[in-house]
Amino acid sequence: MTWLRDLGLGIRFAAAGGREGWARTALTAVGVGLGVAMLLGASSVPHLLDARAVRDQAREELAASRSADVPQSDTTVLRVGADTEYRGRTVEGFLMRAEGARPALPPGVGTFPGPGEMTVSPALRELLASPEGALLEERLPYRITSTIGDEGLRSPGELYFYAGSDSLTPSAGGHRLAGYGGGPAGDPLPPVLVVLVIMICVVLLAPVAIFIATAVRFGGDRRDRRLAALRLIGTDIRTTRRIAAGEALFGSLLGLLAGLAFFLVGRRFVGHIEVWNHSAFPSDLTPAAWLAALVAVAVPLSAVLVTLVAMRSVAAEPLGVVRSAGSRGRRLWWRVLVPVLGLVVLGLTDRVDEFTPVDPYPIAAGAVLVLFGLALLLPWLVEACVNRLHGGPLPWQLAVRRLQLDSGASSRAVSGITVAVAGAVALQMLFAAVGDEFEQMTGQDPSRAQFHTYSETVSGDAAARTIEAFRSTKGVEAVIGTVETYVTKPGRYDEDEVTPTTSLSIGDCATLKELAEINFCKEGDVFVVHPGGDKKMSDWVDETARKGKEIELNTSSSYRPGEKSVRWTLPADARTVTATPDPLGDEHFGILATVGAVDPRTLPNAQTIAQIKVDEGVPDVAEYVRNTAARIDPGMRVASLTSVTRDRQYESVQTGLRVGAVATLLLIAASMLISQLEQLRERKRLLSVLVAFGTRRVTLGWSVLWQTAVPVVISLLIATAGGLGLGAVMTWMLAKTVTRWWLFLPLAGAGGALVVAVTLLSLPLLWRLMRPDGLRTE
Repeated sequence: MTWLRDLGLGIRFAAAGGREGWARTALTAVGVGLGVAMLLGASSVPHLLDARAVRDQAREELAASRSADVPQSDTTVLRVGADTEYRGRTVEGFLMRAEGARPALPPGVGTFPGPGEMTVSPALRELLASPEGALLEERLPYRITSTIGDEGLRSPGELYFYAGSDSLTPSAGGHRLAGYGGGPAGDPLPPVLVVLVIMICVVLLAPVAIFIATAVRFGGDRRDRRLAALRLIGTDIRTTRRIAAGEALFGSLLGLLAGLAFFLVGRRFVGHIEVWNHSAFPSDLTPAAWLAALVAVAVPLSAVLVTLVAMRSVAAEPLGVVRSAGSRGRRLWWRVLVPVLGLVVLGLTDRVDEFTPVDPYPIAAGAVLVLFGLALLLPWLVEACVNRLHGGPLPWQLAVRRLQLDSGASSRAVSGITVAVAGAVALQMLFAAVGDEFEQMTGQDPSRAQFHTYSETVSGDAAARTIEAFRSTKGVEAVIGTVETYVTKPGRYDEDEVTPTTSLSIGDCATLKELAEINFCKEGDVFVVHPGGDKKMSDWVDETARKGKEIELNTSSSYRPGEKSVRWTLPADARTVTATPDPLGDEHFGILATVGAVDPRTLPNAQTIAQIKVDEGVPDVAEYVRNTAARIDPGMRVASLTSVTRDRQYESVQTGLRVGAVATLLLIAASMLISQLEQLRERKRLLSVLVAFGTRRVTLGWSVLWQTAVPVVISLLIATAGGLGLGAVMTWMLAKTVTRWWLFLPLAGAGGALVVAVTLLSLPLLWRLMRPDGLRTE
């Protein structure tokens, strides 16, 4: 009962403390509210991922559709993928044709699109209606008839469409669909990525916890003076501490309400925010019930505990306040023990391999101990450093003297930077160490060609026109274009015999020179191409490509009832050459022929392949290439050539880190700014006195900058050292080696930018507090 009475008295002081009391309570509530909003957002991530996965699986085809023998019915649909890319953003979609009167509808689609019609996502509709989407509109020349509902989209910013077709057939690449809702479950994350996800959660949430602990101590000087007045009327030390805890409890409870309000308001606008092309529906941001309850209990409890611990270093006596930090330095041994214990926990944890499930608890506990240990080391280090600083310009002296008198508030303000930078350094080291495992060299050469197109439905005379269309496209410098099919050696073969088969590629001389070591070529030439250094495969090519003998252009898979076999005689003077890799890194061994030797229109079952080199200085050259491909065949694949490919799960984890890092960095900036404003408000009278004695405002402005910069520099030094140590241990746990030690430099630059930003944002309040009316008292 005594505890409750004292806590209630503290709440009354916070609620009825007048203008000054409400100012301190408001600062605490805003600070705690920002942290609570972040925690509620983090606790919504599991629901967000689950809801996204459910919607993604709902629009996938039924498992029955993956069978090659899906019977045609009144509900079946033919469709083919028509994905494209527009200015760095993926545009996904399908060309569709109903095979009956009641075609299966994708989620979020009310009416099946007819020929020439299109159902689009809201984001794609908005893009196509804007001037920015003019080039994309050329690629999607369909009439928009309806909009896809939320249940049919991964996210509100997704660019997605379904377009109707009247010419799609199974022979033209159409895949028969029995229905929707049978998407496969996602593959589990590899153990290495599980470790990365654990570290990301720790690194992003630890600064939030420190921010909340800092926020409940805002206005400590004025609170301590009120407690001294209570001591004057007979209150004992324990009672004053409980009263102080009651004030912090009231501020944290208001902070919970403010955080809930921030979260609910922010959730309404989350659908309009995209970070690296990722967004979410407001309904996706629903905190897990047990996590939200944990936040509601942990935040007020932490406020009380932090206040009680902080009051142990303050003696509120009837005649004033004495801070023990001024007479006795902070103890170091227990501060060092915490991060060392964290490293020991990580060192005793089993090393991670690709077969053993990962136990997240010791990894998370070790990382938390290391990061919080660094935050605990910061106040001792700041105090030890500033006590050795003397002399210098007047702004420097003012800043140093203020830090010497009370460095605790400044240390608390930048402790979030320590934790965030140390964790980010460790994470970057981990990403650099495991990157090779998730990034593979493709063997492609983007210097020879930047795009690769492929179509199974464009053949014959249209194939030649396709290559010419690409060559006449704006910004295109060269096209390596071929029409390809397979040819066989004529004869009858038993079922257990392998029919001698090789490829036939037709193109002009410029193209053939890119595919083989050909010194001289003229129209009508034919070449037999051997792979380099592979005699067995060369003999297999010669088994079919017999000079002066016939080969069969109709492969067994292309026969149709009543169709006659088409044969062609390989010229006896065909030269034998060696294949060279094309820009994709593939070798075209078999038969290479010019258009004058083989008419592409006579080839059955041919494919058209083009590798396109462009002038990358032409604006939107990629869009011109894709528009040409869409005019020729809406289902034509257009891919960018790249020398390195990255695992999608690894890339999604890295994207999540970037999004979270942006939010955490903004929170740290808000923490520093609120703390800076609170310290300036506490020193209102002192600033007015200094100005009254003739101190220049510029001098005070510079002193504020140095007062923020010194703790930040020290925090960056300890964060870099701690982050490198944590990263090295985590890398060892993954059986990797550290490859890049200098990844902390950009993070240190971000810390410096925060100092400048916080100082500039605090200057308006500083100028206002330096007015003479600050000397007024009651």
